[in-house]
Amino acid sequence: MKFDRRDRRDRSDHTALTALNYHLLTTVGVSPNEATPSDLMRAVAHESRQQLAERWVHTQAAERAAKVRRVYYLSMEFLIGRSLGNALAALGLRDDAAAAVQAHARRLEDVEEQESDAALGNGGLGRLAACFLDSMATLGLPSFGYGIRYEYGMFAQDILDGRQVEHPDPWLADGTPWEFPRAGIDVPVHFGGWVEQRGEVSVWHPAGEVRAKACDMVVPGHGTRHVGTLRMWKPAAPAHIDLRAFNSGDYARAAEVKNEFENISWVLYPNDSTPAGRELRLRQEYFFVAASAHDIVSRHLAEHGSLDNLAEKVAIHLNDTHPAIAVAELMRLLVDQHAFSWADAWTQCRRVFSYTNHTLMPEALETWPVGLLHHVLPRHLQIILRINHDFLVEAAHHRPGDDDFLRRLSLIEEAGERRVRMAHLAIVGSHKVNGVSALHSTLLVKTIFADFASLYPERFTNVTNGVTPRRWLAQANPSLAALIDGSIGSGWRQELDRLRDLGPQSDNADFRAAFARVKLANKERLAAWMARELGLTIDPGSLFDVQVKRIHEYKRQLLNLLHVVTRYHAILRDPRADWVPRTVIFAGKAASSYHMAKQIIRLIHDVGAVVNSDPVVGGRLKVVFVPNYGVSIAERIMPAADLSEQISTAGTEASGTGNMKLALNGALTIGTEDGANIEIRDQVGEASIFLFGHKTHEIAELNRGGYQPLRLYEGDARLKAVLDAIAGGRFSPEEPDRYRGVIDALLWGGDHYKLLADYDSYLAAQQRVDALFRDGEGWVRHAIANVAGMGAFSSDRSVGTYASQIWNMQPRAPQR
Repeated sequence: MKFDRRDRRDRSDHTALTALNYHLLTTVGVSPNEATPSDLMRAVAHESRQQLAERWVHTQAAERAAKVRRVYYLSMEFLIGRSLGNALAALGLRDDAAAAVQAHARRLEDVEEQESDAALGNGGLGRLAACFLDSMATLGLPSFGYGIRYEYGMFAQDILDGRQVEHPDPWLADGTPWEFPRAGIDVPVHFGGWVEQRGEVSVWHPAGEVRAKACDMVVPGHGTRHVGTLRMWKPAAPAHIDLRAFNSGDYARAAEVKNEFENISWVLYPNDSTPAGRELRLRQEYFFVAASAHDIVSRHLAEHGSLDNLAEKVAIHLNDTHPAIAVAELMRLLVDQHAFSWADAWTQCRRVFSYTNHTLMPEALETWPVGLLHHVLPRHLQIILRINHDFLVEAAHHRPGDDDFLRRLSLIEEAGERRVRMAHLAIVGSHKVNGVSALHSTLLVKTIFADFASLYPERFTNVTNGVTPRRWLAQANPSLAALIDGSIGSGWRQELDRLRDLGPQSDNADFRAAFARVKLANKERLAAWMARELGLTIDPGSLFDVQVKRIHEYKRQLLNLLHVVTRYHAILRDPRADWVPRTVIFAGKAASSYHMAKQIIRLIHDVGAVVNSDPVVGGRLKVVFVPNYGVSIAERIMPAADLSEQISTAGTEASGTGNMKLALNGALTIGTEDGANIEIRDQVGEASIFLFGHKTHEIAELNRGGYQPLRLYEGDARLKAVLDAIAGGRFSPEEPDRYRGVIDALLWGGDHYKLLADYDSYLAAQQRVDALFRDGEGWVRHAIANVAGMGAFSSDRSVGTYASQIWNMQPRAPQR
């Protein structure tokens, strides 16, 4: 690692090894001769951190001096994974670091393994946010990400007797070298109490206070010296312990105050099946939103001296509804603390905020009971009610006398328990609302938000998701990246559209052979890891069939499993047939209170136990569940995948980003016409993707026509045999009825996500997969076509679109 010339330490030998040993001695505090892999990881990280910090300080100073317009990205999740590899890549230090570590008889890859994944997110929402931060920095956009510094994240997933078991994920147990605590930033956040009305002025008298302390992480840009900021908030009780109780020996009571407030950041998405869990989640959301809004306003005042131009210099983006309370919070700050009139404050708010929706399912749209909001945030409920009143007066002019229209638009759901609709608050309070794929955005304005679209047609737009090619190709798959570099150069890292130049290489026999060797090596690497970590032997020559994502009924891991059992039955009937060997890989977490998802995980394990040990199968079919799925595991699986399972019920997946990462690494997609699968097909070509199943409008017709899954069961002998085997205990002989509820939900519960309706089409698509995989050369041609067609799915393109069309900012042109 070479030091920047501005480094003032008095050393003449500025070599990578000198830098590494210096940090081992002075930062880590160990003798270089005794350094462990963990010590080496920290030393390399601290040298990288130092160089990034210099860039970061310069970036911030330049932006303050220029009084720039900034975007503030509010998200409950930032699933950033490990930081060391990304930092080395951004600094161009990977080769230097590898040489320095080699001098200590270690491999850089083994040293990088010592870093824990940052437990700041769970699934696609958090990984998307992390990709966007990477692209904001790379495109030179002045930006801050805001979130919560979770102590344990969601949970670490273990599997015991096939069951998901949740444990705390102590990612900060040994600290992290990537954090910059900001001792001088300490924001009071209030809860509860009551509101006093003094004429036109509302005065909130809160009952409790917690301090929000800032912890920053740097977000390096690639191909630029620009560095962005991820600011996370950590709660601290105003009084850490009750000293009088402690001195009297009542230690539990002494710590009550600390625990009551600091539990806000213990875990991501606390179980909300209890009243206490729901209240904690609301407190979480408000805590980070309030601290962030205060920080934004304070920074703006320090640079401009007035809030009158807030909307000219500030764009606040709401990543889903979790931060939607920010609309009410900014109104509170402007009206209650800075003496804005209501009308002026509302004008500023609507120009400042924008909102990304991530779901088409009404049941997934966040709502809060009015009573709970009144208990936790009484002033904010008051503000929301006034926003709703004014909005409904406005809407009434659009359709006079249409009370049903107003009820559908209202921010308050009046049927049953009165609830605040947070998506409605986000839409009303924003100047732009976007979906995350072409299909999703179209359905938003035709279905769940059709009434809002009729009022504000110009407010709705689309920005298809994207992934960062730096993390998900250059870093995750260095062998493929090197092969691409040798063919078309390295510029694709900042301009992913250049991958289109790879297309003609599908006709190049030498390139196809090299591509196949890279894929096989990645499969061998994953197989070796599974043997070491899971004790499973899998065949690298088999087709790696991958479904890695959150476990949820609409994502239809169960449909995948129905195909596995169907294939198992077919092998038993004709074991001498020329079966394509297949390894079916599942990974993902089920929410702690989601019983059906947990049952699906257990069923995957039970099916795997039977199939994997059956001598008749002879290893031609394997079922693997990889526990504790996260970014680092994804970086192993994505480069090794042959087939990408994207099989959600049409009209339920907003976009997906796993589909993009897998295709970028040369996996062919089998999927429904849902989310971004449609756009992937348009880019890679119909022949290079396996589409199946009912389309969105056909699913709607099934629902209108009285869908009867029992008829499908009775009319398809293969399907009947599969469902009977699962329901009858074939895979759970010690508890034959274990999965009867799962099958009853399909046959008698309406098969809500239409697994049985798509079963036959799915099996036919899987047969097409087998046929193409037998044609090894043909498969490689289509895999290359997938990589070449992924230029449109860079998060740089997504963020550039947000910047120009939503945030009113100009991204920096890619450096060549």
